[in-house]
Amino acid sequence: MPAKTLISIAGPTASGKTALAIALAQHYQTVILSADSRQFYREMSIGTAKPTTEELAVVPHEFINSHSITDPFSVGNFEQQAMQRLQDLFKMHDVVIIAGGSGLYLKAIYDGFDEVPAAPEAVREKLNLQLIQQGITSLQIQLQKADPVYYGQVDIHNPQRLIRALEVIETTGQPFSSYHKAAAKPRPFHIIKLGINLPREILYDRINRRVDVMMAEGLLAEVQSLLPYRHLNALNTVGYTELFDYLDGKTDLATAVALIKQNTRRFAKRQLTWFRRDEEIQWVKPEDFAGLPAWLDERLNELNN
Repeated sequence: MPAKTLISIAGPTASGKTALAIALAQHYQTVILSADSRQFYREMSIGTAKPTTEELAVVPHEFINSHSITDPFSVGNFEQQAMQRLQDLFKMHDVVIIAGGSGLYLKAIYDGFDEVPAAPEAVREKLNLQLIQQGITSLQIQLQKADPVYYGQVDIHNPQRLIRALEVIETTGQPFSSYHKAAAKPRPFHIIKLGINLPREILYDRINRRVDVMMAEGLLAEVQSLLPYRHLNALNTVGYTELFDYLDGKTDLATAVALIKQNTRRFAKRQLTWFRRDEEIQWVKPEDFAGLPAWLDERLNELNN
């Protein structure tokens, strides 16, 4: 029986993961499982750079528009649901593609997700009050001192992620990152990890252009429609928080757009920091894409022999 293999495509936002995933899925006549922590949500489309309707029609995608922003959906939930789906998919395919820029969600599939202790409600309330009274910068500084490892990985502009880490640190006395070091769970499939590597100036230019396209496609209207749900964790993310501030009158539109570009570039830098720690990732450049199917075929043959 041929070995079952998951081909993972990682990389920063705007690096071309979707296009490569579709090309490889077509080559292997298989499906793509998304590991992007915001593309799960039906209500968030433009600002999450989901595959287009045409792209979704070319290759079946899993975990795109699969949940509502009102659904509680953690990385632990993702691991459980995605592993169950992979079990079904591998009954029909020898190769499945997983693509995404959310390092923690990919890690959940590679290695399993560590159980993180719950924190008392009073600790969370205290940190939320700190956010309101002192601003997000105070949480960022606190986390940088308490857990510099996790600070280098997390989206520091997402207050809920900061609060989650700080509440665990305060409750347990241990760095939040220490809960990401458990032994990997065995997986019933091989994993080949690819990472897309672009020169920084090209990546940043693509990010800036993508934000302009999002605005032209109606991102502001999308954010406006989500105002009643702005308290939800899913919406504490780049591209949405900046436009909420504009709608609140805290800034003008040009400044909000500039901040989306700046914060997305910073986020891409943190994504790369996360992925570069994984020594199993084979880094590829766009000029390598044409030769990838042949290289992967060789790897798959090795796994089958």
